[in-house]
Amino acid sequence: MTKIKNFVMRNRYKISIFALLSFASAVCVFLVAARIAVSDQGPYGGLVWNLVLAWIPFILSYLAYTLSWRKPLLYFILPITAFLWLIFFPNALYILTDLQHLAKGSTTAPLWYDVLILVWFSWTGLLLGLVSLYLMHDIVQRAFGRRVGWGFVLLVSGLSSFGVYLGRFARFNSWDILNDPKEVAVTILGLAIDPSMRLFAFTLLFTVFYLVVYLTLYSFAHLIQERPEPPALSM
Repeated sequence: MTKIKNFVMRNRYKISIFALLSFASAVCVFLVAARIAVSDQGPYGGLVWNLVLAWIPFILSYLAYTLSWRKPLLYFILPITAFLWLIFFPNALYILTDLQHLAKGSTTAPLWYDVLILVWFSWTGLLLGLVSLYLMHDIVQRAFGRRVGWGFVLLVSGLSSFGVYLGRFARFNSWDILNDPKEVAVTILGLAIDPSMRLFAFTLLFTVFYLVVYLTLYSFAHLIQERPEPPALSM
């Protein structure tokens, strides 16, 4: 019993984050289930699958974070885990683009309820992505230094934004990179040779948005480190 208590105390924040994200995901599923039960399903059944995909990079990042503290595994298993994480990471951001479903409207459910569903899903997916990026950022920063760590964040933000574009407009998903890499490569090459204004604007704005959100939460997480020292008590 004492060992369990000590483990919980040492990892209370990790456990809290996992519990809160699990609770948020459960609420998302409940909201969709309630909507389907009383009205038409609309496009919202697919949100549950998108949320499941958003959990994959979160789990992979935690696995990589755990492995990174063991030197023998750092240079063997970690690169594979990190590669899979990078493939699935855009799924955590992709849910944000599901907000466009509001434009379609619904005749069987109030607008405020649909807004609530999409905000819950978008926020949960965004948090899953932010936490997973934070863990991977810490791994890279410990291994290669502060500058490389922030370069990694910038690179991942840009690549994942482009990945969201491929998912929303080219209709690719993470599995396609593993199942049909040739088609994905040809599509990416075509976009690189003849990029559209939509591609440039979407990728740039999405990258800036995600960086601002990440930097805000990163700064907030480290805010307590800058608290002033309490004044010494006079005798």
